[in-house]
Amino acid sequence: MSVIFPLATSSWGKEEIDAMQRVISSGMFTMGENVQLFEQKFAQYVGSKHCVMVNSGSSANLLIIAALFYTKNPMLKLKRGDEIIVPAVSWSTTYYPLYQYGLKIKFVDVDINTLNYDLDQLSQAVSSDTRAIMAVNLLGNPNDFNRINEIIGGRNIVLVEDNCESMGATYNDKHAGTFGVMGSFSSFFSHHISTMEGGLIVTDDEELYQILLSLRAHGWTRNLPKENLVCDKKSDDPFEESFRFVLPGYNVRPLELEGALGIEQVKRLPAMIEARQKNGALLQSSMSMHPDLLIQKEIGASSWFGFSLVIRQSSKLTRKKLVEKLVAKGFECRPIVAGNFAKNEVVKYFNSEVFGELKNAEYIDANGLFIGNHHYPISDAIAALVSI
Repeated sequence: MSVIFPLATSSWGKEEIDAMQRVISSGMFTMGENVQLFEQKFAQYVGSKHCVMVNSGSSANLLIIAALFYTKNPMLKLKRGDEIIVPAVSWSTTYYPLYQYGLKIKFVDVDINTLNYDLDQLSQAVSSDTRAIMAVNLLGNPNDFNRINEIIGGRNIVLVEDNCESMGATYNDKHAGTFGVMGSFSSFFSHHISTMEGGLIVTDDEELYQILLSLRAHGWTRNLPKENLVCDKKSDDPFEESFRFVLPGYNVRPLELEGALGIEQVKRLPAMIEARQKNGALLQSSMSMHPDLLIQKEIGASSWFGFSLVIRQSSKLTRKKLVEKLVAKGFECRPIVAGNFAKNEVVKYFNSEVFGELKNAEYIDANGLFIGNHHYPISDAIAALVSI
């Protein structure tokens, strides 16, 4: 059956094509002025002091964890063996940097309605060993950060956010991705904006920002200000600073083409989020009382990355049958992110534990899926969904 209702579509127009052509004509493709301007514009959009663009949302998560190992701030600094709590439902690269830096991963169940943390389980999971919490805002839905901050209380626990699926979402009028000390975003094709590949990290912390700049490009000093918080002071001789390495970094730099696309895409972002939210409101009014399917319960103002469908426990419908019905109507569909990630074979490499039971994560893994939302009206798709 042909796909009538795809998971993702292009959000580019003439402006994006012209922006790429300007970069091509310039002959300068490596990270430069376009990337820097996009970072500035995106930081302004979410209300953060700093933004660092990288080549993917996955790399953004990697640099966030790395930066916490190289900070000099004892309140933020992590070390191997420290415990970090994660929700059991997320994408693989939420978890991989935690393993790669030797953190102890504690999986906690999610709420079957919101798809974010089961906050009662999170509260019980936090222990004297907990040093960090990774909040994942799933499918556009921000977490209840008031409750999370109450759970943290006065304890020395670092909050970071994987916000790769929730660009433009807000909680109490504050952007998701800005509640933690750092937050990651994705600008991959299927996400809220597209720079082909791409990711972003936002933070208000000056030292972390400078660490991120160094880690992004080889761990060198070249992109740091002369007076900085990583190596104290740079030489006035640019030749001496050309290949001076101070951190064990990476090369996860974006391209100028991606930066130029981002400049144009962020101009469209408010309108694209508004359109997605209108589609979300239509879905809620059409599907909230569906006898067989649960839709995601909104926390704050979701940016509705996609629409989750979870079969109610009282229903006789199976996911296989649901997929068949959706495909027959022309819907492209996928599992809800990576389902219950704790059951994946790769976890055998992790230093990890499961707190309590992952009942909801496992149920979602077996009985849930999601379909696409878009930056334009999709009343026809929702009508087709209701007819199923």
